[in-house]
Amino acid sequence: MAGIRLAPEDSPEITQQHPPQQQQLQTGREVASDDERSVAADSWSIKSDYGSTLDDEQRHADAAEALSSAANFRAASDYSSDKDEQDADGMTSMLGLQSYWDAAYADELTNFREHGHSGEIWFGADVMDTVTSWTKSLCIDIAQGHLPNHADEAKPEPVEQGDKYLPSWSVLDIGTGNGLLLQELAKQGFTDLTGTDYSEGAVDLARSLADRDGFSNIKLLVDDILDTKLERRFQLVMDKGTLDAIGLHPDGPIKRMMYWDSVSKLVAPGGVLVITSCNHTKDELVQEVENFNQRCIAQEPNTLKDQETHTVLPPFQYLNHVRTYPTFMFGGSVGSRVATVAFLRN
Repeated sequence: MAGIRLAPEDSPEITQQHPPQQQQLQTGREVASDDERSVAADSWSIKSDYGSTLDDEQRHADAAEALSSAANFRAASDYSSDKDEQDADGMTSMLGLQSYWDAAYADELTNFREHGHSGEIWFGADVMDTVTSWTKSLCIDIAQGHLPNHADEAKPEPVEQGDKYLPSWSVLDIGTGNGLLLQELAKQGFTDLTGTDYSEGAVDLARSLADRDGFSNIKLLVDDILDTKLERRFQLVMDKGTLDAIGLHPDGPIKRMMYWDSVSKLVAPGGVLVITSCNHTKDELVQEVENFNQRCIAQEPNTLKDQETHTVLPPFQYLNHVRTYPTFMFGGSVGSRVATVAFLRN
């Protein structure tokens, strides 16, 4: 795929906006139905021609609230002995800590064993369906040599006929949680599937669900993306909410830099990284990747040179983004509650 140029986008920019107050975390240990546990994370970022109208502290607080509502896990008071309620900063810190997710998935695993519930679908079922079907089409296009927005005289095969390309794609889902995204990718036709999570309880839950639902071929491993022990590179790496959660750590900016250093080693050359976020717009994710690229070029310019042209290639380049999420008008801006963006690994 070297040498293929991406044409400029011709679609209007869509930004994310903040919704009304999110529902509170459940405060008891009562069992929630699958529908109740499938609340989408609706953290929206209000944007204008002059940038974000919300400061970073407010954006992080809203993201924490959205993620906690989406997960519908145990109350903040379960983790604090000196306050009845956590403030926004406390919640932001909690949702970025492994101890929070270990406890959360312990509850999820118990709920599954006692009641058979799969748990929440992160960002909601509609978003997951969109992500998996869109990613399938993207991978088929790439396998056929047709990068998005690239003018080519050859006509791509219908998606149905393109299914034959999917088994050759090795897939990694980082921060897989209950592994339901991998199950949906398997239904789309992907077969070489691996999921990792730093929470052992999440991996146990994902294994239990995969075995129950007939997806025993999915490989599930305990691994921390910020200190990964994986030595394999994958052609497709999926992230649905993991970068959001990492950003809620008290040392979020540093952790995010560690994330990019690590994930860049997991995506094979010519492979694709697909990130779905409820806290960042498409433009913000593209800018974060550009910042990472510039940092890499400054640190290791010689290792990033193309062997044929001797030009410096950035680690990632923007490839495409989902344009079909529902949108609305707010304050004169068009918005959506989630962004899914794909990046090509050079």
